[in-house]
Amino acid sequence: QESWGSFEELDRLFFHNARNNATALYVRSHWMEDNFFGYQCLNGCNPALVRQIYNIPSNMAVNADLLHPFLPQESSLEEELKSGRVFLLDYEVLEGVSANIINGKQQYLAAPLCLLHVDQEGTLKPIAIQLQQTPGPQNPVFLPSDSKADWLLAKMWVRSSDFQYHQLISHFLRTHLLGEVFCVATLRQLPEVHPLHQLLMTHIRTTMQINIQARASLLAPNGVFDQSIGCGLTGAFAILARGASRLRYSSLCVPDDLRDRGVATLPTCYYAQDAQRVWTILFVSGWVDLYYHSDTDVQLDNEVQHWISDIFAEGFQGLTEMELPQSFESKAELSKFITMVIFSCSAQHSAVNFTQLDFNLWMPNCPASMSQPPPQSKGSVREEKELLVYLPDINATCSVLTILALLSQPTASYVPLCQYQEPFFYTGAHRGLVEKVQKELKSLTAMIEERNRIIALPYPYLSPNHIENSVAI
Repeated sequence: QESWGSFEELDRLFFHNARNNATALYVRSHWMEDNFFGYQCLNGCNPALVRQIYNIPSNMAVNADLLHPFLPQESSLEEELKSGRVFLLDYEVLEGVSANIINGKQQYLAAPLCLLHVDQEGTLKPIAIQLQQTPGPQNPVFLPSDSKADWLLAKMWVRSSDFQYHQLISHFLRTHLLGEVFCVATLRQLPEVHPLHQLLMTHIRTTMQINIQARASLLAPNGVFDQSIGCGLTGAFAILARGASRLRYSSLCVPDDLRDRGVATLPTCYYAQDAQRVWTILFVSGWVDLYYHSDTDVQLDNEVQHWISDIFAEGFQGLTEMELPQSFESKAELSKFITMVIFSCSAQHSAVNFTQLDFNLWMPNCPASMSQPPPQSKGSVREEKELLVYLPDINATCSVLTILALLSQPTASYVPLCQYQEPFFYTGAHRGLVEKVQKELKSLTAMIEERNRIIALPYPYLSPNHIENSVAI
């Protein structure tokens, strides 16, 4: 239950476990760098939050003069905003959430706003961090020109906030819990002989089991969230509720999400590149065409209409703000929705789950909890070793890393994306569709492997041979 005594102690734990983990070793070497901070926003555990902005948030106390030193000399803040080169991380979902007590010690949460800028080469860097949502004299804006210790502490607060957001919203809510909604509705509304039951169940069948295990261990009293993570159980449920109320259907559909967030064309956003390609290959219009010859056929399929109605009314409690379909009027609408279900329960889960140990094994890069309150002025830390008091205790660190090590391993019954055992996938027209998808996925795997050979930090998480067919861990 003691605090870490030195970064050398952390190093001993890290290197004992990171010998064969090239990504973790890279993280350890580069975690303090602004370039790598920005890289993680695009390709780390939580690549689905950063978004392009055209106006500075009204609750962020920055102006053109303050930010000018961190922008191109010949440009201005107004020009950079207009050109789409300014991005934002906003953790408002954490505002006011009660923090945990770990080992009898109060923990702390922040709700940061972080501005980032992308240069002409596509490198994304943070340029301003405000640790709370309401501006004021006790909520300073930290800048890259501040002392090295101040700036690093501000970035650690953002990374700790990102840990809470990633685990609960990007990971548990948007893959595990969504998968459970789709699974329950499929079992209730689509009979086994329905072609969409046959297609969907291969991608959702393991969701219930792993979610029940999560409720019995990770999200139970005396579980990992209760004993080792900054938000604790009470905070976790508050964050999940807020995250659910902010869900939008467009954010679950890859082409819409990448376009809305302005990351689709960033040259260093490998998540975006690979997610778009996987989505395109998975798109199930061919499967839908086998059974529905017109939009009217979709409209008259009472079972599939009851299925989407059940998802909307029961799974999402009729949240109209989510803009989820309440019925299907066309083949295109149905194809898009089914593709979203399959992608969320396979590729998206891979992107947010199998990254965890790689980016978190060096714990200061992503602290699961912070043991001191957010600084209310600059100069509260003068040396990097003073940052240790903010980090989780030894036992909490080891507890979290043990779980992340388990979650980052493929299951014993691992089934790669679109590898099917059921006989009906290999008869008649189904066989041609499956073989076409498998061929395209194999080609994409080769393309990603070729790219990864020439970039500094490979991004394998959306390579089809690394994607599990369903949420199984």
